[in-house]
Amino acid sequence: MLFEKIGLIDEIFQYRSEMYVGTKDDKIAYIGSRAPEGDYGETYDGQGKVLMPGFYNGHGHSPMSILRGYGEGLPLDKWLNERIFPFEAKLYGDAIYWATLLSMAESVRFGIVSTSDMYYFMDDMARAIAEAGTKSNISRAIVNFGTPVQENVGITETIDAIKAYHGSENGRIRVDACAHAEYTNDFPMLQAIAELAREYGVHNHIHLSETQNENEGCMLRHGMTPAQLFDQAGMFDQPTTAAHCTWLTENDREILRSKGVSVACCPASNMKLTSGMCNIVPILEAGINITIGTDGVASNNSLNYFEEMKLFALTGKLTSLDPTTMSPAQVLRSATRAGALAQGREDCGLVKEGFKADLIVMDASGPNMWPYEDMPTHLVYSADGKDICLTMADGKVLYKDGEYTTLDLERIYFEAKKAKEEILKML
Repeated sequence: MLFEKIGLIDEIFQYRSEMYVGTKDDKIAYIGSRAPEGDYGETYDGQGKVLMPGFYNGHGHSPMSILRGYGEGLPLDKWLNERIFPFEAKLYGDAIYWATLLSMAESVRFGIVSTSDMYYFMDDMARAIAEAGTKSNISRAIVNFGTPVQENVGITETIDAIKAYHGSENGRIRVDACAHAEYTNDFPMLQAIAELAREYGVHNHIHLSETQNENEGCMLRHGMTPAQLFDQAGMFDQPTTAAHCTWLTENDREILRSKGVSVACCPASNMKLTSGMCNIVPILEAGINITIGTDGVASNNSLNYFEEMKLFALTGKLTSLDPTTMSPAQVLRSATRAGALAQGREDCGLVKEGFKADLIVMDASGPNMWPYEDMPTHLVYSADGKDICLTMADGKVLYKDGEYTTLDLERIYFEAKKAKEEILKML
């Protein structure tokens, strides 16, 4: 595809107008101010539009779309134990499949091309992602609540998923190891998960310091913070994405920096559950790779990634009490390149020749985007997910002008609704 005379957010997250971008197969093949020679297939008129990298959701639970609006108005501990865990105990494969497809539809509508996903029923998640044409780092959330390591099915299911899906769909699907959290696993289990990741050479994905109660409880149980505990267990010996990180200490940040851990900040979910606000600026200043995550829609209600970007920027300004922080380039990088790196996708997350063609196109002709004073700033603070008119992953258009190329939206709506109603009858 050849995008002609389009606005471009380039690899250093600056804006250039009247550009040409050509894709061939799954990669970006040309970027320039003049029309290229050769055949790039379909030509896309970029007048009044902006092309930028697709979004890499740093932390999500895609099947939880089936729980949208369920469990409102509760703090995290009650939300989990009184609403979420009982519902999840009744989930089954087809429900996970249709719920994942529902999240993939919402994701590509809002420009998300890849998600670091933590949940269960890996086969059904992988099937949905493969069909949708999106990317994902899927992981099986392992919990043991003190039961012996050798009796935990999560270890076996993770190994099976790595063998079946890691690197499948031409690399679109990757598999991570996953310890759900410190408070849902004992120390031997954390060590076992860390060893699994080392043995198979995969990334880790964890919840870390999401609430004050989690931190204080860990101190009582182990005499150290969750970050210290995960480090001692060897979890950070492999590249790791740590979601939330709302209550990090200065020493915790140094551990994450020294071990190359990526932080996934989830501002909407953390605010809604009143878990706290991630102290973003010291994380950035420490040189830690920080990404933006939506969390699941059960605690966020939306995958509108532009909303998440804006909250991320405002969180950094508010916690630092410094309006000069959180440059648009930093925020856009966290939404794109930083997320790709956290997922181990080195050739993704930038509009750059030779990189994967994971691209989104924004309609910048609406009143919310005028005048064209500073396009990167407009993208962070003025744009909305509904301004997206095209989403492409690996060079394949998944969404264009209201139409999905891989998904049957009406069927997804019907099946997801039916699955939720069946589960509610079981409770």
